[in-house]
Amino acid sequence: MKHIFLNLKRFDISPARGGVNRLAPAQEWGAAVVAATQEALKAYAGLAEFVMYLPEAHLLGAAAARTQDSPVQLGCQGVYRADTAVGGNFGAFTTNRTANAARELGCQSVLIGHCEERADKLGVLAEAGVTGRQAADAVNRLLSLEVRCAQEAGLSVLYCIGEKSEEQAAWQDVLRSQLETGLAGADMSRVVIGYEPVWSIGPGKTPAGKEYIEKIARFVKACTGGADVVYGGGLKQDNAQMLASIAEIDGGLIALTRFSGEIGFYPQEYLDIIRRYLGK
Repeated sequence: MKHIFLNLKRFDISPARGGVNRLAPAQEWGAAVVAATQEALKAYAGLAEFVMYLPEAHLLGAAAARTQDSPVQLGCQGVYRADTAVGGNFGAFTTNRTANAARELGCQSVLIGHCEERADKLGVLAEAGVTGRQAADAVNRLLSLEVRCAQEAGLSVLYCIGEKSEEQAAWQDVLRSQLETGLAGADMSRVVIGYEPVWSIGPGKTPAGKEYIEKIARFVKACTGGADVVYGGGLKQDNAQMLASIAEIDGGLIALTRFSGEIGFYPQEYLDIIRRYLGK
């Protein structure tokens, strides 16, 4: 079974405010993404699971748009490191999205450890004067708490790892620490690893090649006892067939579908990426 994940980041903001949403008005956007894709995704029953990670405001609309037999699963883009408990904290988490809240909003999964989340946490620590390996270790410990909260609430986890340019020489130590610390105590049967070559992501950077991705996927599987690994550096139209040819890669993470002109996420292009990757 392959895993096709979709991270819609903050693609709900209109171009007038610096965003890329040309799909639907904000209040209809989550529902529009689901409605435009779920019927076509039924053609891949048994071949792949499809999870869409949306900003929290759009989860209710997306959940309402799912048909009874929809192949689309919904997820949120992170959870807090603590949660409500019967007889314990009843919800004193102002500004924070807990895993139990995500479940009640209709989520089945959560994205944890994305490079943008890691960068945010590192930025907070840097303001407190904590940097380098000490900060990276602290982030991994915080992410471990999030993973365990997610699983206790019944969510599956897409856990992202990856090395930055300045970490490439020590990539094995960096990734091993992210895996061992970040997944300490986790139920690995409900975790998929997303590998993000952070050093190669972004305009003007050279994408990671097939041999490099194969090397990393083999390393991750060796460290985790064979966990499924998806490519988190962007499953796209121009790399779908290459990624499909890597036996150690079990799927991919899609974000933008168009990178020039009217940049953004477009459902038909999303479906085309899936067709190219799954070969159907």
